[in-house]
Amino acid sequence: MKPKLRFEPAAAVAHLRESDAVLAALMDRVGPYVLEMRPTASLFEAMLRSIVYQQLHGKAAATIHGRVLAELKPHGGATPETLGKISDGALRRAGLSRNKLLAVRDLAAKCLAGTVPSLREAHALGDEELEARLTQVRGIGPWTVHMLLIFYLGRPDVMPTGDFAIRAGFKKLYRKRKDPHPEAVLKHARRWQPYRSVASWYLWRSLDQP
Repeated sequence: MKPKLRFEPAAAVAHLRESDAVLAALMDRVGPYVLEMRPTASLFEAMLRSIVYQQLHGKAAATIHGRVLAELKPHGGATPETLGKISDGALRRAGLSRNKLLAVRDLAAKCLAGTVPSLREAHALGDEELEARLTQVRGIGPWTVHMLLIFYLGRPDVMPTGDFAIRAGFKKLYRKRKDPHPEAVLKHARRWQPYRSVASWYLWRSLDQP
């Protein structure tokens, strides 16, 4: 099933235009807001991908992720129960580092224990509660959760100040001489609430602008 945004994009764009003239000018240059959400069957599947992709270039990460999924497929696919049927050796041969192996094992355990909710349960939880629960998984920090909230769950008001590109876009757009501190970005972003995810998308796009 194709994931859906949890808000109306037109309302978000109108609010941001009214609240920030500098951002509005960027929006004119970039064009319509078009977020490509990522389909997933479960938070386990989405977070497994996130762990595999950490600190790797796209092509290498995609290769390893494909190998891991290939190991899981004969046993039932990407589920925490299936991961328990795969040996450490098989996962290491697929390309997982020791730390990532420990992280995916912990992810599976936290899913089975209920710390990581089902996708349906996640839709009923607030952003802060989800972050508190998901960051209990080894190797999962706030940045990873913020990406999941935006790209998999379609949440409207996420401000990923831990993302280097967000801070770089903010520095460029507002012509800051020094790299902005995350707290400075958060302070400015108050005017964007409750649509900071959309503002973030435009900050990412700003780096493609001359």
